Amino acid sequence: QVQVVESGGGLVQPGGSLRVSCVFSGTIPGSALMAWYRQAPGGERELVAQVTDRGTATYADAVTGRFTAVRDNAGKALYLHMSSLKPEDTAVYSCKLSSLFLNTDYWGQGTQVTVSS
Repeated sequence: QVQVVESGGGLVQPGGSLRVSCVFSGTIPGSALMAWYRQAPGGERELVAQVTDRGTATYADAVTGRFTAVRDNAGKALYLHMSSLKPEDTAVYSCKLSSLFLNTDYWGQGTQVTVSS
């Protein structure tokens, strides 16, 4: 059984930095894509960053240059390093694991990130 767990959210001042983590347990056959999404209050869920199992990362325009997504060597953890945070980055950040072989997505419960003075 695959489980996805996020951690590391919290309150940070504008201009500050924060790292959120995502770890999955269980076994995924073949390739797996890992991604961070976020959903602000009253907003729709949007893709923030995704990383292939080879470590290639892509980012939303709103976070490019400020956020860095990195997978560990085992491919079972995904970290999102966020810097120069803005109030508009406030959201619940959720991690998604996508099994290309199983054509299945697994979601974590999300972690709250609040950027406020």
